[in-house]
Amino acid sequence: MEVNHFILALISLSCLFSVSANAPPPFSNASSPASSELYDMIEVMSESPSPFAFDGTTLESIDDLLSILPGGVDPALQQICGNTDHPVECIIATMPFLDENAPIEPLSVLKAGIKAMDNQTKNALAEVTKLSMDPTTPKTIVPILQTCIDVYNSILNSDQKSLEAISNHNLVQLSTELGTNVENVLGCDNAFKQAKLESPMKDMDAMLANIISNTLTIGVDMVHF
Repeated sequence: MEVNHFILALISLSCLFSVSANAPPPFSNASSPASSELYDMIEVMSESPSPFAFDGTTLESIDDLLSILPGGVDPALQQICGNTDHPVECIIATMPFLDENAPIEPLSVLKAGIKAMDNQTKNALAEVTKLSMDPTTPKTIVPILQTCIDVYNSILNSDQKSLEAISNHNLVQLSTELGTNVENVLGCDNAFKQAKLESPMKDMDAMLANIISNTLTIGVDMVHF
């Protein structure tokens, strides 16, 4: 399983979770030694051919990386994220949003994932809105950016409905809203592809798509009311 290189680019540019005033800090800015160690190892793995050595240990996969960090990642979180399609992204995304007073279980990780999705979507929305209002942006691009704005607003709307479904213990609604976001997140990139252009939101959308995929897996396969 490979680490997508855009993750580290986003982290290093503070774009992965460019936080609002009330949001948790980016994972890369985590103050605990364990969090810093995990981030450093992921960064090294993304930049090096596999296998590679880290601190005298040969690592061939992300599973190897996680296996030697029992103190860096809670075993419960590691197990839950390990059952998603994007386990590293799952850990990076959810850790800043986990409730310290709640046990780590599928439902708490799902809530953290939805909060991470919401935060990433708001960041993307702010960026695309800025581009659409930039006077140097070609007028032909503005309608495509508006499509992206609509996409992100739809995801934010579904996020709120997902949290309502959790509160109401409504698995059908929860699955519907999480599944809707899987389709929604493709909208921005598809609009640029139709215009035969590369989306300036491609990297942010890729991370967002991974978060959405993971929340769907957790919500559908692991959460039971």
